[in-house]
Amino acid sequence: MKLFSSFYQRAMQWSRHRRAPWYLCGLSFAESSFFPVPPDVMLAPMSLANPSRAWYFAWITTLASVAGGLLGYTLGHYGFEAIEPWLRQSAYWAGYLTTVEWFERWGVLAIFVAGFTPVPYKVFTVSAGAMSMALLPFALASFVGRGARFFLVAGLMAWGGARMEAALYRSIDRIGWAMVGLVVVGILIYQMFGAA
Repeated sequence: MKLFSSFYQRAMQWSRHRRAPWYLCGLSFAESSFFPVPPDVMLAPMSLANPSRAWYFAWITTLASVAGGLLGYTLGHYGFEAIEPWLRQSAYWAGYLTTVEWFERWGVLAIFVAGFTPVPYKVFTVSAGAMSMALLPFALASFVGRGARFFLVAGLMAWGGARMEAALYRSIDRIGWAMVGLVVVGILIYQMFGAA
């Protein structure tokens, strides 16, 4: 069933839209403070569709993400008591407790790691504010970590260019169904062993 190839074609069309950089900016900003979808889902196809502008897209993503991270920091610093009840009820509470432990163990290095990896960055930004981490080291670690990740994504997509776009299109349905299978297996394993 060719379900994912139609989504892929639509994503590539959206990535070539004249307002796509604005959407990328908004998504990057929102993801760093409250939104669950990572900007890579727009950055990768935009860089793939237009390799000559990949570095520009990476800059937009990085700067907007750091700005959103500063909003998350501000929310954590000034409004943690207001959002704590919601946070406790959400799926992010366990992540928040982990970030507190990471900050106590590694300090600002935890922000760099969170910025580069697929770990929910918003949890780290709010936590850094709630723990009153020094703002300048927070901003610098965010810039380096987020920048490294987004420039890597953009660079890989630009390097692959049209060849990668064509290869992905040919394989996207197999990749998509394989990812669905992995998620199902992961859920089953978690239910079997997580409850024990």
